[in-house]
Amino acid sequence: MAEGSVLVEGSSFMDPFKGFLLTYFMPESCYDEFFLNFNLLDVPCLKILLSKGLGIGIILGSVMVKLPQIFKLMGSKSAEGLSFQTILLELLAITGTMAYCIHNKFPFSAWGEALFLMLQTIAIGFLIQRYGGNTSRGLLFIVVYVGLLILVLSPVTPLSVVTYLQASNMPAIIIGRLIQAVANFRNGHTGQLSAISVFLLFAGSLARIFTSLQETGDTLMALTYVISSTCNGIIALQVLYYWNSSPEHKKKKKKKSE
Repeated sequence: MAEGSVLVEGSSFMDPFKGFLLTYFMPESCYDEFFLNFNLLDVPCLKILLSKGLGIGIILGSVMVKLPQIFKLMGSKSAEGLSFQTILLELLAITGTMAYCIHNKFPFSAWGEALFLMLQTIAIGFLIQRYGGNTSRGLLFIVVYVGLLILVLSPVTPLSVVTYLQASNMPAIIIGRLIQAVANFRNGHTGQLSAISVFLLFAGSLARIFTSLQETGDTLMALTYVISSTCNGIIALQVLYYWNSSPEHKKKKKKKSE
């Protein structure tokens, strides 16, 4: 009887979901706090739950975050306003983060969106070349990048090189976003930039500051996302500022003035 009562006391109505919760959202100590001790206000466990939830949300969102940009390019068959140099620098930053996290064995929830952002950014880079009349150069770009990615992720590449690559993210992000911001300013519009993609990237990078500190404790990663959020914020402000401006609108104005 004693053993039976102990079993009842040590069980919870959430036990059928325990494996799922422990795998994706919390350690067993937090499961016990929430569902056995009913201490739903345990601050350390709430931070872990929030961080895990945000991380999974960011990863799920990243699957489609750049799809609006891709569809906009394909619909207009134009890459006006988009900088290929920015795409290259963005890929450098994404690759550095992904390789750094994989080599350091960080949980997938801490960096998973980088995988999906990488695939979508490659597609955007190819489309920029294709609609610029350089399809063969676009294909070469994909082949070269995939080759370099395999090399960086292989055991041949030492951790020191991967750490240096992660550290180079900050200048890469700053330069890449400045190139895009200057192009927007000179054009007087944001061209084929997708507002949805820009705002989602800004929100995701802001959330990643918290999840990086919570899940990895790595200040280099957190600082990278602080820089990324600032730069993404500048582009987001430009999208709002040039909201009613477009290449077609500018052309009409020129015709009227003539």
